[in-house]
Amino acid sequence: MQMRQVARGGKYINRESSWSQYLALPSACLSISALTPSLNTTTMAFAGRWETETQEGYDEFCKLLGIPADIIEKGRDYKLITEVTQDGDNFSWTQIYPTNAKVTNKFTVGKECDMETIGGKKFQATVNMEGGKLSVTFPNYHHTSEISGGKLIETSKAGSVVLKRTSKKI
Repeated sequence: MQMRQVARGGKYINRESSWSQYLALPSACLSISALTPSLNTTTMAFAGRWETETQEGYDEFCKLLGIPADIIEKGRDYKLITEVTQDGDNFSWTQIYPTNAKVTNKFTVGKECDMETIGGKKFQATVNMEGGKLSVTFPNYHHTSEISGGKLIETSKAGSVVLKRTSKKI
């Protein structure tokens, strides 16, 4: 794999160049686990195994993050698997990619935690729960996850560019 420098927050970092790493950037925001101070059925609705059904805004979002065109092409139709488990107030959110690479992040809603992207970038974030939606701010975008109509709806927003991924329960 070749190394390349990628701009992140005004700084350049070295990153190994692989298609799964680039594809993980928009998905990384989905790699969250959550706790909620007041359990409710909305929160428990996240538990299960989910498979990507549709994506809207994928190309534009990936381009904004600086992902090369050939990498965007390779990942356009892949089926991301998301596994969510709950233990009391603790949630674990795992993303499984076509290469069998996976990332699991665990956290408590409202408490700062360590998180990691599939590309290995580590950062700290706080996941919040409002109106049944999990919400977290990543270094380059804001992400929300919710259950609507029995589907997992994940939305990543960077400025005016939006990636919306809808997954079905499997």
